[in-house]
Amino acid sequence: MIRWLPLGLLAWLFWAVPATAASVPEKVICTPDTETVVLLHGMLRSARSMRSMQAGLEKAGYRVLNVDYPSRDYPVEELVPRVFGELQPPLNTQGCRIHFVTHSLGGILLRYYLAHQPAASLGRVVMLGPPNQGSEVVDRLGGLGLFSWINGPSGRQLGTGEESIPLQLGPVDFDLGVIAGNRSLNFLLSLLIPGSDDGKVSVERARVEGMQDFLVVPYTHIFMMTRPEVIRQTVHFLRQGHFDHTEAP
Repeated sequence: MIRWLPLGLLAWLFWAVPATAASVPEKVICTPDTETVVLLHGMLRSARSMRSMQAGLEKAGYRVLNVDYPSRDYPVEELVPRVFGELQPPLNTQGCRIHFVTHSLGGILLRYYLAHQPAASLGRVVMLGPPNQGSEVVDRLGGLGLFSWINGPSGRQLGTGEESIPLQLGPVDFDLGVIAGNRSLNFLLSLLIPGSDDGKVSVERARVEGMQDFLVVPYTHIFMMTRPEVIRQTVHFLRQGHFDHTEAP
């Protein structure tokens, strides 16, 4: 059946929700009495996609920095210094506490940065739908010209083979909670993914060795960061270091 699927359409459907413009965020202000949360959006998205999460975190009392970056223009190793250039000084400042909440590719950028740089002020991290072990969809479609044109060089680096950036990063050594979705709006891509998935990443491939907690929610990849329960669970992990499994969906 897979032979009959329009692979060009699948490539467009892989990460695709068109990016929209977002305002340039403020610089990080890091003081001992301030807890900042940095938001990193996913592939083909913008900071606008994280606004619901931003509002929920601000309501919970956090100062939030919602970062925008050109996800499709550069490979991971070039995106990371662009994303973390202004973040590096406060991340190396003793006495600060900076948390991260990431969606999809944003989590891989953070893992790549932390694998190569110290972060003395790093707090807790919540990753939403991260391809921590890559995605089989990239294995099947990454060689297509249309896929490369839409998703850019970083999209081709998120597979499960030898060139997979996520699989080169190893275990995490920071306080991490991962939320994975098990609902899909994209049955075509789900046909390419073994087991439960969110339409882009399988539940199992969202896991990473060293994480503190793991939660599966009945939401899709592209919308999970907007769901009130995901926002509630994110706040709970940032405060407590674990998810609220007593009321998990």
